[in-house]
This record gives sequence, structure tokens and C-alpha cells, in this order.
Amino acid sequence: MNYDIEYFHPRIKEDIARWPTTIQADYARLIELLMEFGPDLRMPHSKAMGKGLFELRARGRDGIGRSFYCFVQNKQIVILHAFIKKTQATPKKELEIARKQMKEVHNG
Repeated sequence: MNYDIEYFHPRIKEDIARWPTTIQADYARLIELLMEFGPDLRMPHSKAMGKGLFELRARGRDGIGRSFYCFVQNKQIVILHAFIKKTQATPKKELEIARKQMKEVHNG
């Protein structure tokens, strides 16, 4: 594994632990891929959201989970925010939360 994963806040890990098991299983698989391939992980697994923010795209028979992440120095990846997607488009509110967290990660 080339990259290390951190969570912006322990609450994010707890949120993911409450996801339906089929989505959690896909998320775990995607995290492994992200740790191995880092910025080379692309669609359909990961999507660039602009300005250094990325979306990890987990899905299962019970729905769709999304987590936002960014890269920091020394091959670190920070999971900024996670949620269960209920609409076709990514809700603006969820994106704003992730962008705010990313600013904190990069600016201290």
C-alpha cells in the first residue's frame, strides 16, 4: 500500500459504519484501491470535483455512498466527509462541507 488514509474527524468513520453493509463492503474495496493507486484512481471509482477535492463512489444493492477526500503531503489521504446519496446530483450542502473541511486540512 502506497498511501495512508486519515479521517478528518472520527465521526466520519462512525457515519460510514452506519451505512448499509453492501455499501460498506464496496467502500472498503475502494479504500484499498485508493491506498494502492492514490491519484491514479479514476472513474468509475473516483471522480475529481475540482480544486483538489475528490469523490469516492461506493455503491451497493442498498444504495449509493459518497465520501470526499483530498491529498496532503507524504502520501496522506484525508477522508473529509461521507454521506448516503439520495438524489441524482451531489447535494450542494454536502460539497460545501467537504470544501470547508479541505480548507482546514490545508490551512491548519
